[in-house]
Amino acid sequence: MNTRADREEALVLELLDAVGKQSNVSQRHLASDMGIALGLANSYLKRCIRKGFIKISEAPANRYLYYLTPKGFAEKSRLTAKYLSSSFAFYRKAGDSCMDVFQKCEAQGWRRILLYGMSDLAEIATLRAQESDIQIVGILDPHTERRRFAGLPVWRNFDQAGPFDVCVLTELNSPLVSYAQLTKEIDKERVLVPDILRLE
Repeated sequence: MNTRADREEALVLELLDAVGKQSNVSQRHLASDMGIALGLANSYLKRCIRKGFIKISEAPANRYLYYLTPKGFAEKSRLTAKYLSSSFAFYRKAGDSCMDVFQKCEAQGWRRILLYGMSDLAEIATLRAQESDIQIVGILDPHTERRRFAGLPVWRNFDQAGPFDVCVLTELNSPLVSYAQLTKEIDKERVLVPDILRLE
């Protein structure tokens, strides 16, 4: 889910899901759960009411109750199916992309791989690495306090990292910025980028 339309659909799905679970939820609570501003939550709620996905009724003490309509349930099901489909498609593409990188590593005799960026892609890489003759030694991520991820050690800088042959970029939020930073720290030849990141 990368386009603006995808992000909007993801927010609508979150909203429909939250209302489906609890009808007496406040707009402030919805905004907090969705990680968006109160005004934006209000805007999405109004849009869903206009489209007939949500029905509103007044409750005592100036509160409102929100209900999913049959149309809202149908939209929630449609968006859920679409989200799961895109998630599975991402998993397949990411897994294939990681395997391509691992085959290059094996061909070069590189066995110890360091991942750069704690993400879904890093997790997929650790799973697919079990199908090859390489070892992921850990994950380097300067933006986290976590010490372990997907059963691997996590380091914040290269001084802490164990020995490795090559570094594979798995950062999803800003891969171009991370790639630029990474190639300042180590030789460009030792940085591999899965093609799913579309940096080349």
